[in-house]
Amino acid sequence: MSIVKINVLTVPEEQREVLEQRFAARAGAVESSDGFEWFELLRPIEGTDTYLVYTRWRSEEDFQAWMEGPMKAAHQGGGEGDQKQRPAASGSTLWSFEVVQQAAPKSD
Repeated sequence: MSIVKINVLTVPEEQREVLEQRFAARAGAVESSDGFEWFELLRPIEGTDTYLVYTRWRSEEDFQAWMEGPMKAAHQGGGEGDQKQRPAASGSTLWSFEVVQQAAPKSD
């Protein structure tokens, strides 16, 4: 079965728009990776400053290959001196899960 990785990001209110714009600008960055199955950026509605970045992968090996390749390359650089982008999140934790059951809507 698939694995799920949830990156838990602490994002101050003044950085929310920055974070969402950066994710919108990265469109396509993960979708062509081998073993990638799904992505969602979840915005908190109330009571928390925590965003969830949900990705689903065919295997742990596929996720690690993406982490060591395309993801690592995308997070390096980012400009020089004042042009270098600062992180929008003030904290990050990665949760990992195996999918043991799943369901889809029933067809009529």
